[in-house]
Amino acid sequence: MKRIHYQYVAMIVACLMMLEACSEKQKPEPEVESEGSIPDEETKAAADEQIPVAARTLEEMISQPAGQLIEAHMDPEVEAARLVDWVYYHRFYEDTFQGIMEDELPAYFEEHTDLNADEVYDYLVYQLGSGQYATFYDQLSSYTHGYVMPELPEGEDEIEIAKRQKTNVVILMDASGSMKAEIGGESRMALAKQAIEDFTGQLSDDVNVSLFAYGHKGAGTEADKQLSCSSIEEVYPLGAYEAGSFQKAMDSFGASGWTPLAGAMETAHEYLSSYDKEHYRNIVYIVSDGVETCDGDPVAAAKKLHDSDIEAKVNIIGFDVDDEGQNELKTVAEAGGGEYATVRNPSEFEGVLIKKWKPSMMQVMGQQGVMLHDLVHQKEALIAIHEPLKNISDRETTRINDAVYLLKNKELIEDELANEVLELSKEMGELRSVHFNELKEQKSEEAKQARDEIDAKVEAWKEKWYAELEKDE
Repeated sequence: MKRIHYQYVAMIVACLMMLEACSEKQKPEPEVESEGSIPDEETKAAADEQIPVAARTLEEMISQPAGQLIEAHMDPEVEAARLVDWVYYHRFYEDTFQGIMEDELPAYFEEHTDLNADEVYDYLVYQLGSGQYATFYDQLSSYTHGYVMPELPEGEDEIEIAKRQKTNVVILMDASGSMKAEIGGESRMALAKQAIEDFTGQLSDDVNVSLFAYGHKGAGTEADKQLSCSSIEEVYPLGAYEAGSFQKAMDSFGASGWTPLAGAMETAHEYLSSYDKEHYRNIVYIVSDGVETCDGDPVAAAKKLHDSDIEAKVNIIGFDVDDEGQNELKTVAEAGGGEYATVRNPSEFEGVLIKKWKPSMMQVMGQQGVMLHDLVHQKEALIAIHEPLKNISDRETTRINDAVYLLKNKELIEDELANEVLELSKEMGELRSVHFNELKEQKSEEAKQARDEIDAKVEAWKEKWYAELEKDE
């Protein structure tokens, strides 16, 4: 028994030694990072990098970002250069950018030898696609022809209609410093005063007229802004026109300070408040060469004046006003229930104030629909938007095609694969070009329809007034 006991112990010890040996063999060897090897995280990031799928629909192409090489090396103005400046793009493309393509593109295809046509195209758009479609496409989509129906007098002058009631005419004269500017050797102020005198001199005795000057004090400096903005003065009290007194009133002020346009209308509102619309027709004429500069709200003032119990109509004559000023003054006139007209000289002023609703034979003969220069401008403006859009599309297609031939010549892609990519590039280019051309033609047709409508209405108006004026003769 004792011998058997020792044998069991020996067997157990032997088994334990064998298990320990097996355990040591199963332990993993510690990893040794070889010199120049890439850490696991960087390797994984490189493997996960994906080339974005290139746009296959029109909407996607319009919003696609610029290709990597395009963004890095090509000026957007050069890429979109118009045909008259074609040398800017082609010289840069041939002398510089093609060399960049030859240096940068092959490496990717040397590492990726099993790409299909879609994947090749995706990568080339990723590098060479234009990112400017949205800019020009938005301009083309929102393009308007800009044709405006000319004002066609249709009946009696507003003053003639007003004679059926007692009429009050209040003239608000802008006397701000900018009225010192000259037109043809005479100041705006002098020309405007002469035109106003001609107008008031033709009013009948039963029309009351009043003249206010505003902004006529101070020197237009910041220091005297408060003085100037509060200077709104009646220089001719409401009553029948008397030439000598009116001339003296006109001579009593000159161009000087700031422009309290809103304040002038508020003063006119208060001044006319006792003349109700049942018994009086109240008309306010504002003669101005610019916009509010005294921090008032002329639109609100005009609307309040027109919507009040006196229901005054606010007409504004812009005297040699720039585009920004015209837009603001037109908005003010619309808020005041009246009309806005811009004039550049005294004869135009006379036409607005005196002959606005009753054309002469010369006015009828000279009236035209869409002028030739407006037609030319419209066509040039549309081309100026469409042409760069077409150019960036055609040039993207050419870049991709040239890249395909480059890869093919370097034997980085097979002939059959190259042909498939070229066909895909052609298909995408045609999709863009067809749509861009259709949109351009749509805008051209809209312009033509508007032009034809304006011309037809003008011709009908001329025929009507020819008959009326010949009857008067």
